Amino acid sequence: MNVTSRCWRVWQRDAVVWKKTWAIGFLPPLLEPLLYVAAFGFGLGGLIGALAWHGARLTYLEYLAPGIVGAGVMNASFFETTYASFVRMYYQKTFDGILATPLSLEEIVTGEVLWGATRAVITAAAMMAALTPFGLLRWPESLLLLPVAALGGLAFASFGMVFTGVLPTIEGFNLPVFLIITPMFLFSGTFFPLEQLPVWAQRFAWALPLTHLVYLARSVALGIFPLQLLVDAVYLAAFGAIAYVAGVRAMVRRLIT
Repeated sequence: MNVTSRCWRVWQRDAVVWKKTWAIGFLPPLLEPLLYVAAFGFGLGGLIGALAWHGARLTYLEYLAPGIVGAGVMNASFFETTYASFVRMYYQKTFDGILATPLSLEEIVTGEVLWGATRAVITAAAMMAALTPFGLLRWPESLLLLPVAALGGLAFASFGMVFTGVLPTIEGFNLPVFLIITPMFLFSGTFFPLEQLPVWAQRFAWALPLTHLVYLARSVALGIFPLQLLVDAVYLAAFGAIAYVAGVRAMVRRLIT
């Protein structure tokens, strides 16, 4: 695979463009956690007692907060390499312009994935800033949310690039969002312990990458470090590597062959 450090030029290009609208980009990850705190903390959270998680007694909001960060990481990276990358590729013809330079398509895709992961880290940092005043994150352990966001961002950014390579229109992204992203958001332990599900559903949930990302995020945010974290990290890394290769191949078939 023809990938060199030149891929960072694609990352730099996306970063420069993002800086022009960074204030708007910061609003959703800042406001979204506050909406969850208001709805679940003062609403649903009042109806739910303490939760037990790896021996720790948590309020519902303490349980929910890290899951929100994990889901935010997924959404930021996936949507960056689907809708945003498709616009750059299809409507703005940015990829065509870059291909006129010495950069290869593999480097363009890699740069897009790296930028998607960066957006995930930025989103996680903004969410952490919004949640910290409520005492829902443990410090300094929660700083580990940033590398967790980077790992999850790489995985889901690569996953998004697969669909950018195969879907013919931007409207087509509604299918993976409805059929894959939304079910993961609801059934990956973000809102409730997986033990509440039937055994078959628990097994299915543990096959989803967001489940492992949420588990990692919740563990480091609460300062709990079970050995399973290694399994979760390896799963995300393997998922991301497979998705990256598939994404590159899909984009090559679409734009080159």
